[in-house]
Amino acid sequence: MLSMLNELRRRPGRGVLVWGVVASALLTGLVWLLGQRLHGVALLPDQGASWYYWKLPDPTFWSRASAWVGYAAHQLVSWGLIYYAQTRIRRNATGLHRINVVALAANGAFIGLHAVQTQVFYDGLAQDVSIFSSQGSVVLLLVVVLLMENRRRGLVLTWSAPISAQVVGFARRYHGYLFSWAAIYTFWYHPMESSSGHLIGFFYMFLLLVQSSLMFTTSHTNRWWTLTLELLVAVHGTLVAVMNSGPGGMWPMFFFGFVAIFVLTQMHGVGLSTAARWWIGGTFVVGALAVYSWRGLGRIDEVVRIPLIEYLLVAVLALLIWAGIRLARRSV
Repeated sequence: MLSMLNELRRRPGRGVLVWGVVASALLTGLVWLLGQRLHGVALLPDQGASWYYWKLPDPTFWSRASAWVGYAAHQLVSWGLIYYAQTRIRRNATGLHRINVVALAANGAFIGLHAVQTQVFYDGLAQDVSIFSSQGSVVLLLVVVLLMENRRRGLVLTWSAPISAQVVGFARRYHGYLFSWAAIYTFWYHPMESSSGHLIGFFYMFLLLVQSSLMFTTSHTNRWWTLTLELLVAVHGTLVAVMNSGPGGMWPMFFFGFVAIFVLTQMHGVGLSTAARWWIGGTFVVGALAVYSWRGLGRIDEVVRIPLIEYLLVAVLALLIWAGIRLARRSV
């Protein structure tokens, strides 16, 4: 494995990303394969939206400890690698630094550990923490991206919110620690089950772990790659909603909500022509009107729920960071 990763060091950025996607797909296939061994695990009946179905009815000390110790070790190693990179690397590489190879290998090892842990003990962190904490961690990740990219692409239709350079600089410097937590916490929250929702989610988590491993490389800041990672939330949220509640469920809220953020914010950061952006925006409006003509125009407010929540959270987060910086300065 290390020899293959060392070979990747000499590849240009796009080659590294292609291999990252291929590896993530193969690992997702492995999750599906190993998941066939879990069909005999007895689970409690589903009890609603706040209930996480995939957890043991009678957890043991070891089922809990195996998940928490595995998560803690993975998290601390990841944070340690980020700190090492930030204090020793001064420029981005077109290939990989040695620390990137170590990070990829470490994440691969912890993916293997979680696979074994699921087979032996089954439970993830879900036994002890709410499903909303896992979902919220990913939402926070997306909100921080909006904040960091505010000056480059704007927040709404290229308009940049009045967020100070100090706040943005703080978010940029420390975002790796937060993103690492969001990805690794969510990764260990779930057992490595083979349901369609789990497979889609684990594929996305593997891509995020690849991204976190590529710190201080040109691949890490490739605009089309980072845009793809942002947009995959729309794919994941929509597909899981369809699987859980069928075609008459809440999938339009997730699909049009996240795509609305793409139209209002994200597509303005990759150099698309004005004509292309008008076409994309027009297609979005026509699509939303078509779906809600069938669904009921009285429910079209669903389209703005997710964007409003995320933009509001950007403001709240910016204020919290600003207040934290002010307090830190006063205490010096």
